[in-house]
Formats: sequence, structure tokens, C-alpha cells
Amino acid sequence: MTDVTGTAPPDADTDFIFNPFAEGFNEDPYPHYAELRQRAPVQDHPMGFWVVSEYEGVQALLRSGQSVDERNLGPGMLTEINKAAYGDKGRRLAGMLMLDNDPPDHTRLRRLVAKAFTPKAVDALEERVVVLVDEALERIAGAGEVDLVAALAYPLPFQVISEMLGMPEVDHERLRELSGLSVRATEPIADPTLVPLIIAADEEMIAILTGVVDWKRENPGNDLLTALIQAEDGDRLSTDELVAQVVLLYIAGHETEVNLLSGGTLALLRHPEQLALLRENPDLAGNAVDELLRYDAPSHIGRRITVIPYEIGGHVIPPGAMVIALLASANRDARFWGPDVDEVRLDRPNARQHMAFGAGLHHCLGAALARMEARVAFSRLVRRFPDLALRDVQWNGRINLRGPASLTVSV
Repeated sequence: MTDVTGTAPPDADTDFIFNPFAEGFNEDPYPHYAELRQRAPVQDHPMGFWVVSEYEGVQALLRSGQSVDERNLGPGMLTEINKAAYGDKGRRLAGMLMLDNDPPDHTRLRRLVAKAFTPKAVDALEERVVVLVDEALERIAGAGEVDLVAALAYPLPFQVISEMLGMPEVDHERLRELSGLSVRATEPIADPTLVPLIIAADEEMIAILTGVVDWKRENPGNDLLTALIQAEDGDRLSTDELVAQVVLLYIAGHETEVNLLSGGTLALLRHPEQLALLRENPDLAGNAVDELLRYDAPSHIGRRITVIPYEIGGHVIPPGAMVIALLASANRDARFWGPDVDEVRLDRPNARQHMAFGAGLHHCLGAALARMEARVAFSRLVRRFPDLALRDVQWNGRINLRGPASLTVSV
């Protein structure tokens, strides 16, 4: 690990690298993050990218104004790996998603979508979310033992985002399968065996949602998709842009929330005294959601691409570099959070300062909606089932959008 002068700083430790394929990482990556923060908090990774793992460094990077547009990525091993995996054209969706754009394109796209995620708009959805949660809990009560991912964590956010968009009847199960494949593209290093499946999933999802857009043009309603279609001429989206944002809303609107609901429930079950505290203090639910987001973030990785030299932790990162911000590691940095960082404390006073939603211009647009859904779900789940117990958890095998693939509980 070297700076631009070719000299390694005194605190460099070249014997330990960020390795999400290490044994045991998927089941519990946090010891690995802790060692990385201690030994190489800013790392020039031998695979051609940089890694930032401390809280202050992650926050500063995300607020720095550096790029998210991969067209600014310079030549190097990472570029070659992605080019070999995806080919010269890359993914069809690349460059059209809001989270892949810098201002002014990002500003234009975000302004159009943001109207559906204002606090007032989210508050108006809460009554419907309560109904959906209670219906799911009733089904769970009848079953006695269920996979909470399939019974609640997945269908709740999927139903909510579908209703917000005003989706017609489509094969929701197939869309779930396709989005599960598509999000594999967010992993830090492309898996060549999955790339053809990811590309095929993108194409099928684009075809389905292009049909939905065409249907919605003929059948407008009081929903987000109609509003995007009918935007003012100056802000009007092309069909490709429109479909890309709908894909993003589907993925961001439920893939991360699935991890929050399932991972948060798992954390509560593994900290029974905190589960009891939430059951006894319903007013704690809002802060509890932020603490659970801190404890096990639904998305572990953010990224920036340097467009100018960027100085951090005694290093100067040159332009054109991919920099990975380890959000989940920042959320467990004891230098910021204190010595009890690896414990769940639902009354933690600064829990809302977590990095789970990112920071800066690309702070998660749906943060208020995610918090509301989780607050309703957690508070009603723990009160409805005083004997809620963990039976088994299986992880989804992802590095970035890490969470339970299944979470078996008894009630």
C-alpha cells in the first residue's frame, strides 16, 4: 500500500487485506472489518481499488463530492475484470440509474422521484403499512413456525413499492427472482459465472417494465409511475430512463428493506433483553430502527470514483480510482460509537448517525419510507408474539446486500 510518492505510510500493514471471501466472512464479517480498521483503515487494495473502513473516513468520502459515474474510472485491474466479465458494452442499465449519475443528471432524476418520498407522503402510507403488517402477522400466527423472510420481510416492501408505483398485475414472483439476480451486479467484484444470468435478468426485467410503462401511459392513475410519465417537458424522462428508475425503485425499494426487517429481527432475537425493552417501550421503536440499521446495515458498501486527487488517512488517492466505503464497518467503529459498539442498544442516543443510508448527495432517497415500514413491522411483531423464538438462519451469500436468505422463527 503506497501513496502517490510510492512510499508506504508508517502505519501501513500490507499483510492484511480486505477479503470478503475469507472463511466465515458471510456469516459474520464484523471481526474482519475490525481488523481492517485497526491494521489498514485506508487500503490500496492489490486488486486495483481503495478501501475506507473507519467512520470518519467513510462519512468524509461520501460527502466529498467525488463521482459515482463509472465513466470516470481509470484503467486498471478492476476495469479489466469488469470489462472481461461484461464486455465492452457493459450492462444495459449502466449509466441510466439515478445512483450511477452525478449532477446535473442526478439532480434532475432525484427531483422527479423525490416527490413520492417526502415525510408527508410517507406518513400518508403508514395506515396501509399497518394493514399489510397485521395481515402478515395473522398468517404467521396460523402457521406457528415460518420463514420470516418469505412471510413478512419480502412481501411487505414489495407490496408497498408496487402500490406506490401503481403497478398492474404482473408476475411478482418472477420479478423477485429477476431483481435478486440483478442486484448481484452490486457486488464489489464481478462473478463471471453469474454475469450472463445478471445480463439476462436485466433484459427480462426491462422488457416486463417497458410493458408496464406502455400500459400505464394508457391507464394513468394517482401513482408515482404516472407522475414520472407525465413530468413537465423540461424534466421528461426518456423511456429508457423511466424504465431504469422503476428498476432501481424495485431493487432499492425492497431488496434492502428485506435485509433490514429480517436482519433486524435476528438481532433482536439474539439480544432478548433488547427485544423485551422494545416490547415494553413502544415509543422506542423509531430509535430502535436506527440502532438495528447501525448494528447490521442492509447494504455494506458504498462507492465513489475520484475525479481529483483525494487525501485521506495519510494517503493521496489519484483521480480515476474506485474507492469502496465500507458502510457496515463504519457503523461498528468503536472510536466513534464507543466500547459497546458490538452490542445492540435500542436507546443509543446517536443511533441515527449511522451510515446505512449513505451520506451526501446520494443519501438514500427512501430512508423515511424504510424507517416507517420497519418501525411498524418491528413494534407490531414483538407485541403480537411474546414467545417469538429463533429456529434457524441461512445467509444469502452476498457481500454488499448481505442478509438472511431465510429466517425461521416460531411464534
